[in-house]
Amino acid sequence: MPPFAANSICLTPIGVVRTLADDAVLEIDTRYADGLLGIATGDALLVLYWMHELPPAAREVLQAHPRGDRTRPLTGVFALRSPMRPNPIGVTEVQVAAIDGCRVTVRGLDAHDGSPILDVKIAMMRG
Repeated sequence: MPPFAANSICLTPIGVVRTLADDAVLEIDTRYADGLLGIATGDALLVLYWMHELPPAAREVLQAHPRGDRTRPLTGVFALRSPMRPNPIGVTEVQVAAIDGCRVTVRGLDAHDGSPILDVKIAMMRG
């Protein structure tokens, strides 16, 4: 085993995703409430979440056709946004629509209802 590899990594979710019709709510555990200080309506955030509905067999797939289009060549999953990957960690840039205590309403999140939230980061300005 390479010296940089760990046998396992333990992640503790900081909250859970609740999907609404057009928006989603990041329900952050109260233990992490202080970490929301400085986030404001209109901010762009990166939400990292665990794709909890991905079947275990999908974690073994290392190549896929982009967007499932079999007319396109197989590509390694690290070069795709495919959910199939060894560690099903999703990341989406979202826009903050509202904040109410530990509930952050966002637009643009593609996570499923109940997805564990691993981390939230302010998105870096581009350009």
